[in-house]
Amino acid sequence: MELQYQAMGMRIKIRRKELKIKQADLAESLDISNNHMSSIENGKQKPSLDTFVGICRFLNVSPDYLLLGAMHAYNVPQDVIDKLHLCSQSDVELARDFIELLVKRNSASHTKNNYILP
Repeated sequence: MELQYQAMGMRIKIRRKELKIKQADLAESLDISNNHMSSIENGKQKPSLDTFVGICRFLNVSPDYLLLGAMHAYNVPQDVIDKLHLCSQSDVELARDFIELLVKRNSASHTKNNYILP
């Protein structure tokens, strides 16, 4: 079980760094100490449910991603998923690259706008 918390903490840390968010800023937005945030990222402490939900919101990730390491396509229209199944592997990779560019663009916008947790 502890290994799962370490993996979750690593995913939090990776996503935070992708968004160029400082650990202290994330902790402050969640109203927890920087030491507690560090312990969560290192898998030494478990976040409360409220903190976990706040992390998901602030980092714009699904709970599935943090818990299991996989994002489910809940908000991707089914027709988009169906059409990807009809594409060649090289076209799927091209789509993946395009989506990665969109993620980077949104991450830059996220950082620029000094996102505040709702």
